Amino acid sequence: MVLTEHNPESKLMIIAGEASGDLIGASLIKEMKKLSSEIKIFGIGGEKMQMQGMNLSYHIKDMAFLGFTEVVKHLPFIKKVQKNLIEIVKAEKIKTVVLIDYPGFNLSIAKKFKEMGMKVVYYISPQLWAWGKRRMKKVKKLIDKMLVVFPFEENLYKSNEVNVEFVGHPLIERVSEHKFLSRDELYNKFNLKKEKEILLLLPGSRKHEINDLFPSMMKAAKRIAEKFNMEGVVACSSNIDKKLFEMFDDTVQFKIIEDHTYDLMKYAKFGIIKSGTSTLEAGYFALPMVIVYKTSFITYLIGKNLVRLDNIGMANIILEEKVVPELIQDDVNENKIYRTSFEILNNEEKYSLIKSKLGKIKARLGTKGASMRAAKSILAVMNEA
Repeated sequence: MVLTEHNPESKLMIIAGEASGDLIGASLIKEMKKLSSEIKIFGIGGEKMQMQGMNLSYHIKDMAFLGFTEVVKHLPFIKKVQKNLIEIVKAEKIKTVVLIDYPGFNLSIAKKFKEMGMKVVYYISPQLWAWGKRRMKKVKKLIDKMLVVFPFEENLYKSNEVNVEFVGHPLIERVSEHKFLSRDELYNKFNLKKEKEILLLLPGSRKHEINDLFPSMMKAAKRIAEKFNMEGVVACSSNIDKKLFEMFDDTVQFKIIEDHTYDLMKYAKFGIIKSGTSTLEAGYFALPMVIVYKTSFITYLIGKNLVRLDNIGMANIILEEKVVPELIQDDVNENKIYRTSFEILNNEEKYSLIKSKLGKIKARLGTKGASMRAAKSILAVMNEA
């Protein structure tokens, strides 16, 4: 059955709360419109989802808070957003919602949608394998279909009797569709020094992440670049104003480059990267790195008591081994980042071993076509609504 604009099933709500979700959501919308050209999509996203025709109720920039204390501080705003989304669902007679990652907000609003009798699809699973079984029970009650991007997630959900489908990771198609610059083109375009390798810094896509992480990353990177004859480059997320980086002293020594993260990952020698999707992307390109992560003290304490994982970086989690070092909380400081990076860059054998192990990530992410498989699955759920 093809959906048409003459019935309410041709309308869908999608909620993505951060830059990585905007990327994934944009690919999903693009494929859904190939299958059903009249579909109308509402919800939360960014420029990329909007460019694919989504009606934005809120922009991901409005949703850039993370962690327990940050969420508590923004509770009045969160309640307002949820109320407005529910009003849109009622006004547009939307029967299906797709939640993309962003579990703090999405699992909360999923309960409200479920109470309204909506079909709820979760695409890019919340990391329940890290948070324990209590949340698994919650998800089983709230979610009609879980679309996962890692094979081990499918096994986990099946064993807990959750309706699940492994669609593969959309990163595979994004990389295959990316028009890469050659190394010379990249260096010429941004006036990089050709005699130097790239030291890549990815401090995150949220303002508070940059404030927390970037000063230490930058100071350590300055020393690493000098020691190993490298050039520091900051990959700037499209939803962050470059001027934010320019407020820090010493940033003048770094190139700040927007929208060329994959090119930079492909040609960089080493990365200092905030924990998150970027570590998976860097792992795909087999880029040796140090993973850094810092949050508020209260959020960290709560997380430490709840999380059941040995590793926080997606590259390490997928490989089920601490292949690249992780620096958390107080360890995110200039000296620790410098020493940890030095130990890898100063040891050719260690560097090559890390690169070799990261090379296994690509094979674990499935095959091309994740967004189309997800789109078909979601349309099937909509047709049942």
